[in-house]
Amino acid sequence: MSDLLDKKLLFITGKGGVGKTSVATGLAYLAANSGKKTLVCEVDPKGDLARSFECASTPYSGIEITDNLLAMSMDTESSLREYLRLQLRVPVIGRIGPVAKAFEFVSTAAPGVREILTVGKFLYEVKNNTYDLIVVDASPTGHIVSQLAAPQALRELVKLGPVKSQTEWMMDILGDPTKTGVVVVTTTEEMPVNETIELTKKIKAETNVTLSAVVINQVLPELFSTDEEAAFTTLFTDTNTELLTQRLNGSPQTILRAAQLAVTLRRMRSEFLEKLRANIDSSIPQIYLPYRFNKLTGLKSVKATSVALAEEIN
Repeated sequence: MSDLLDKKLLFITGKGGVGKTSVATGLAYLAANSGKKTLVCEVDPKGDLARSFECASTPYSGIEITDNLLAMSMDTESSLREYLRLQLRVPVIGRIGPVAKAFEFVSTAAPGVREILTVGKFLYEVKNNTYDLIVVDASPTGHIVSQLAAPQALRELVKLGPVKSQTEWMMDILGDPTKTGVVVVTTTEEMPVNETIELTKKIKAETNVTLSAVVINQVLPELFSTDEEAAFTTLFTDTNTELLTQRLNGSPQTILRAAQLAVTLRRMRSEFLEKLRANIDSSIPQIYLPYRFNKLTGLKSVKATSVALAEEIN
């Protein structure tokens, strides 16, 4: 798994709520601390990166977070302006409202046109070797495949001209496993596990991008041994409960039920973890991040995730 940070471009995806942004920022922070010039970008500009890094905003032009780490958010108009200027050599002065409206019309009818502005931005930076690593806080599981397949879809749509030649080098970078990879984040719950299994199949069938790793987030620790679990069951008898009440000067039910809940959750989530392992190619690295009982936010959370990732990757 140590070669994960040796790639040039990583797309981090997963079902909403599984910690996708946490993993993306943690990986980017880890790479930057390792001396790599790193860019981290959120595709959906919801302000998640700004909250994680405790900064006012993460504009399209980027903002320096620490040494070697720049953060940015995608912006359709800025990306379109840059695409027209750099890729099609079209000079753009002032606002591009009419062009943007035309783009909206075309992108609605033609598959891959809108998505090409997103992935094309990152692929262009890889082509020009601007950064050692680009970490993309990508779209969730329902949309990531269409973005990764955008160059291929556009190449099938446009047969001649500069757009076709651009899609070819984009596909070359996307299809190079030494440069580009996808990391899927999940938790050991039913819906995230099912979506992860389905996504891994779609990535293989519908894109030329390599699945580099699956991150299993919020893994509950094994708090009790089998003998200890049996002891808790025994303590639930009326006689033992009465004795414990006398010793504790209060009811032990809360403590006992908390222990029972911890055991139940661990067992239930272990079943989903086994399902995930059984349905994903064993050659794909799996990274386990422990459940954090302390609710960290902002940079403290980013640093804690970075440390946990380092322990798994190195």
